[in-house]
Amino acid sequence: MRPIRRWAGPALSVAALALVIWRLGTGPFVAGLEAVDARAVLAVAGVVLVATVCSAWRWAIVARGLGVRLSFPAAVASYYRAVFLNLTLPSGIAGDVHRGVSHGREVHDVGRALRAVVWERAAGQVVQVVLTIAVLLVLPSPVRSSMPFVALAAVAIVVGLVLAGRTGRSPRWLRVRTAVMADIRDGMLRRGALPAVLLTSVVVAVAHAATFLIAARAAGVTAPISRLVPLILLALLATALPNVGGWGPREGVTAWVFAAAGLGAARGAATAVTFGVLVLAASLPGAVVLVAEWLPRRHLPRPRRHGSLFRPEGATDA
Repeated sequence: MRPIRRWAGPALSVAALALVIWRLGTGPFVAGLEAVDARAVLAVAGVVLVATVCSAWRWAIVARGLGVRLSFPAAVASYYRAVFLNLTLPSGIAGDVHRGVSHGREVHDVGRALRAVVWERAAGQVVQVVLTIAVLLVLPSPVRSSMPFVALAAVAIVVGLVLAGRTGRSPRWLRVRTAVMADIRDGMLRRGALPAVLLTSVVVAVAHAATFLIAARAAGVTAPISRLVPLILLALLATALPNVGGWGPREGVTAWVFAAAGLGAARGAATAVTFGVLVLAASLPGAVVLVAEWLPRRHLPRPRRHGSLFRPEGATDA
């Protein structure tokens, strides 16, 4: 069963991408590639820099709460590397697993370091979902009529999870619940941590939306921002689904929401392609981090601890 689960996500992503190509042809993909220019790349590089710095800060905060040290410069470099790996390897989470394992080996606690990565990413996803629901309740979109029911369902799910957590009585379930609550309390809810986690998560979500908006403008979409933002947020939710280097569900969902909004499925697919290429270009500092890690490190000779650097030849210690 494990090999099936391992390949199910990439297979579904490839199927989704193949479906888009079958329905729309290769034209939107060519148009999306041609829409990429230097100005868009520089703009997205700046936005991705802000998002990466905020994500690294959030990760450092959560890791510190769980008792694993993580310096801010190391977090930024590792996060860039993780973004690059997520965009170039199957599954879309390989980079996050890599940064968790690498950090864990550095601090000699892989389990706790991986938990810090999981909770850091979970915090960002929760904030993004909440912001998406709030925006879709206010601004017009193809799913606006369904959003009150979605909001109620989200509240019901949260309440159900809380009640399920309190009703479990088996020793194993109690241990899991205790560990989860301790991680959430220490990693994100402790004094001073929660405001920073919320702030960084909001900034990251806005940065992702801004990146998609830049891609839409580069692809020739001229619709007002108020009309595009709900579509962009829906498309961004698809990026959390299993994918192959970011590709697959993103193109399918973007094509669907653009078509439902009357902007054209082909234009939506082209925007998703432009977004993917721009983000990949902006993640290249992560490739630099990888290369720097692979290069052999020169070991300088240790200076002699005794004597003076300017000791005359033949002199001896007193």
